Amino acid sequence: MAELLDDDEVSSRIPDGWEQEGDEIVRVYEFEDYLRGVSFAQSVGEVAEEEFHHPTIVIRYEEVEVRLTSHEEGGITDKDVRLAGMFDDEF
Repeated sequence: MAELLDDDEVSSRIPDGWEQEGDEIVRVYEFEDYLRGVSFAQSVGEVAEEEFHHPTIVIRYEEVEVRLTSHEEGGITDKDVRLAGMFDDEF
C-alpha cells in the first residue's frame, strides 16, 4: 500500500497546471477541437492501463479534465503525482 501525502507534500510535488481538490489532484487540458481531446484521453487511458492506476476522465468540447486519487489508500499518493507527470508528457 502506498503512503498518503499530506497537503504540503501534494502542493510541493504536483506538476504545474494541476490543483488539489480534496482527496484528488485535477487538471483541465485545453484543445483546439473535440477530436484532439478525444485522442489525448485515449493516450491517458493507455498510460493508466499500463500503470494499472485509473483516473476519472471527462471529455468536453475543447477540454479534457483528468482527476487522480488512490482509492485504496483514501487520498493522494506518490503514484498519483507520478501519473500526473506522465499524462503531462502525453500532452
